[in-house]
Amino acid sequence: MGIHSKILIIDFGSQYTQLIARKIRESKVYCEIYPFNTPLSKIKEYNANAIILSGGPSSVYDKSAPVISKDLFKLNIPFLGICYGMQIMAHLLGGEVKPAKNREYGHSKLEILHKSSLLKGCGKSSLVWMSHGDVIVKIPKGFKITAQTETCDTAAFEYPEKKFYGLQFHPEVVHTECGTNILNNFLFEIAGVKGDWKLEDFISDKVAEIKEKTGGAKAVCALSGGVDSTVAAAITDRAIGGNLKCIFVDNGLLRESEAESVMKYYKENLNLNVKLVNASALFLKELKGVTDPERKRKIIGRLFIEIFEKEAKKIKGVNFLVQGTLYPDVIESVKVFGASSVIKSHHNVGGLPKKLNLKLIEPLRELFKDEVRVIGKKLGIPEEIINRQPFPGPGLAIRIIGAVDKKNLDILKKADAIVAQEIKAAGLYDKIWQSFPVLVPVKTVGVMGDKRSYESVVALRAVTSVDGMTADFAKLDYDILRACSSRIISEIKGVNRVVYDITSKPPSTIEWE
Repeated sequence: MGIHSKILIIDFGSQYTQLIARKIRESKVYCEIYPFNTPLSKIKEYNANAIILSGGPSSVYDKSAPVISKDLFKLNIPFLGICYGMQIMAHLLGGEVKPAKNREYGHSKLEILHKSSLLKGCGKSSLVWMSHGDVIVKIPKGFKITAQTETCDTAAFEYPEKKFYGLQFHPEVVHTECGTNILNNFLFEIAGVKGDWKLEDFISDKVAEIKEKTGGAKAVCALSGGVDSTVAAAITDRAIGGNLKCIFVDNGLLRESEAESVMKYYKENLNLNVKLVNASALFLKELKGVTDPERKRKIIGRLFIEIFEKEAKKIKGVNFLVQGTLYPDVIESVKVFGASSVIKSHHNVGGLPKKLNLKLIEPLRELFKDEVRVIGKKLGIPEEIINRQPFPGPGLAIRIIGAVDKKNLDILKKADAIVAQEIKAAGLYDKIWQSFPVLVPVKTVGVMGDKRSYESVVALRAVTSVDGMTADFAKLDYDILRACSSRIISEIKGVNRVVYDITSKPPSTIEWE
């Protein structure tokens, strides 16, 4: 990919690990994330200019704590340990870690004690973000403490001769005032890397790679109308042109007039070879009477795979399947930090390559969502697709709480269109992570035209977020809420009450199902 500098992040299960990677890439330095139990041979093979050890929820003295080989520190490259990463560095190199008397969560005031290349440019004191219950009580031989907080004597340490550095706080989060400066000091001053990760080169490099990989064979791609599959298809089309065959399955659960507008764009603007399969009636038939959200998701996922498989088999000479897999998907697929509870299953085409005996083309597997959007703009894909708010794979089926039928779908499609129009009119569409209505299976009494009504409730949901992992409800102006409520009740038959969801994630999820 025309890059020379590479950083490797070893992941110990921190919720912030992907944020470290995104921050580094924002500085135009390429990086990848490997799980902590990656073999040393594979780490050596990556040939990183420097290694960052992430935070994590464990304690280094626990028997089941994630551990790396001590030999990693013999690679003769710079290391930066963050939170748990700092503690595992201290633990393996002869220091000692114990439970803290006072745990630190949230803002702390950092006091710099000694001059440090890592902390260069930071004020004598600044606010940092802490999230730890353990502390380093004895530093390894050769290290010196460079910063402290009121309750943490070892907030930063270093062994500059070996280029080993550690931070008890998180420089990658926005709450740490000098965080970006600290990370850039490590990258450019200590590791001496170049900012040569350029998305401008990505398209041409990826096009060449796909050309070589396919060797004139055909590829098939499932399009959804979303940014990921659209950008993946557009890059592949540049590489193999007419040998790319796209299939767009309309499950009837999309937004109002979405299938028609997306198809028109694909054909007229991107000149993609797309076949529309209208399976609305089949999806509604299979979903009839189904109220459990997991059953809905599984039915929709199974039907999609069956329909796509059937259509793909009609195309002769197909050897490859194009998917819009992103780097966070790749990272999540190799997570090894114990069993976590399944909140909800995700709708994807993961089962298709084996079923169809196809090889995968994943043009975006090294990219984060924000990078995909930049690539999309460079490909000339319009803002309405590039900046489209996230939309669930199962579509409106999981925004209808309870059974899905045509009547409820029609109500929700109209409500969704109204919410989108009002949010866009207020200039908030690109500033809000998601904004949408949910049809609630509750009827309430109302008065409409001097008559008693007994009709449905629509709940509005709007959240602000950086990556969808956590979210807060959007503090929408009352005039916007009033406009949405008034229009939904006036324009949609069957609704007489609109409410606003003011819960954050966690404890709630963004979607209701």
